[in-house]
Amino acid sequence: MMKQHQTIDDYIAGFPEEVRVLLEKIRATIRKAAPRAEEAVKYGMPTFVLEGNLIHFAGYKNHIGLYPGATPIEKFKDELAGYETSKGTVRLPLDQRIPVGLIGKITKFCVERNLARTAAKKAKKKK
Repeated sequence: MMKQHQTIDDYIAGFPEEVRVLLEKIRATIRKAAPRAEEAVKYGMPTFVLEGNLIHFAGYKNHIGLYPGATPIEKFKDELAGYETSKGTVRLPLDQRIPVGLIGKITKFCVERNLARTAAKKAKKKK
């Protein structure tokens, strides 16, 4: 059974140094793009939360998974063309440069998505 991590620090600490550096780089990139987001561990993965789950990431043997959801994957499909993707996932190979600029753009898009979703719900309740 996998260990249940309580914090992102605890999660990252379980990886080899070279992977920890990459995970911390992704964490810092997301933090910079979404400074109001809170950190959590959900579904066993580091997660940033702002008006709901914003974005998740996770380390694996050969890649880091980034989980922004399906809409951002579709929106940034041209920029993600060099990476393996699926409906809501981007796989970032450990032996390639981490695309921090792109991760930042995806995170900002996710912030806008979540804030718009919350505003729409509030507007609907007022009616």
